[in-house]
Amino acid sequence: MPVKEIQTPYPVIDTDPSFGRVVRNFRTTDYAAWAAGTAVAPAAVVGMEKFNPAAIGRSLRIPIRISALIGSFGGFLYAYQNSSLRFWGWKENAAEVAKDHEELSQLAKEGKALYGESNMPAHVQAASAQNSRFAQLKFSLIPWFNLASHNNHGVDTSKYSS
Repeated sequence: MPVKEIQTPYPVIDTDPSFGRVVRNFRTTDYAAWAAGTAVAPAAVVGMEKFNPAAIGRSLRIPIRISALIGSFGGFLYAYQNSSLRFWGWKENAAEVAKDHEELSQLAKEGKALYGESNMPAHVQAASAQNSRFAQLKFSLIPWFNLASHNNHGVDTSKYSS
């Protein structure tokens, strides 16, 4: 099944980027968003405790740690989604386009597979791509990442061999 063409304001790099590529392309603002998510959650617990005390005589150490963990997960998912939006061409992505072209052109010159080798049959690779494509838009339901190597990325790979 071909990938649906979507008009985007910026060039599309990859419609189903792998987990590693997305994380490698985090910008400083993504790391800042992750840190902010990690810090805001415990601050919210402390702030709510100030306005409506519930732990009178008890320590807030465990609730703060749990909220920091939840905030860290949420901050990571937000940063991951922002990085994915740049891969899809929905946000400004000039730096990612240049880095992608450099990396994949080098792999093409070396004769290696652009998106990694896979032992899965073609129909399983296609199903994997269909399940994980644009999954970052559904993080509120279930965090789903592309962890499989496949060649269904919705871009013309001939631009890397020239």
